[in-house]
Amino acid sequence: MNKYTPDTGALETVSPDTSNTKIWLSTAAALIVAGLILVTLILPAEFNRDPLGVGQMLGLMGLSESSTRAIETVRKEDSGFHEDTVSFQLLPFEFVEYKYQMNQDSAVLYSWTTTDTVSYDFHGEPVDGPEGYAESFSIGKAKQESGAFTAPFTGIHGWFWENRGTGTVTVTLRTAGFYTETLEFRDGHIKKEVLSDEP
Repeated sequence: MNKYTPDTGALETVSPDTSNTKIWLSTAAALIVAGLILVTLILPAEFNRDPLGVGQMLGLMGLSESSTRAIETVRKEDSGFHEDTVSFQLLPFEFVEYKYQMNQDSAVLYSWTTTDTVSYDFHGEPVDGPEGYAESFSIGKAKQESGAFTAPFTGIHGWFWENRGTGTVTVTLRTAGFYTETLEFRDGHIKKEVLSDEP
């Protein structure tokens, strides 16, 4: 190969540097870098293996597992999504129960408020449970409560509110979630509404 030198105006012959030693050194360096990336980044993040401890320091341990767990937390529902808002007036020492028919693992967001303190019991009754059996999730006295609830079993889930004061109290409940029926228990009567899955 010829190389032009401007200072002298002459052409010099230069032999290309294609020695085997340089090629082998470049290949070895590339393999070492690839190996370091594998051991320090890929093994901890993808396979939860950290032979050098670098993955733990960089926060890479189990990244693929956490993305798998996130995917597993998505649950598709068979029943339709519904929103519900109801209000009840309770005279002194009156009570009402309002519940939703829910499948196991179905979820609902809820918020209820009252114009004065009431006694309440948020509970569920399994569809195949013993007669009179109920499992309570939240009990107390309050003027409001909000939260997210996932049904631990198939059955009816909802609230019992009682006005133990001397004045009239209004209870307002708002929910959004996956349930198939509403049931209102009051004055010895049950008012039931089957909800349509049609949009």
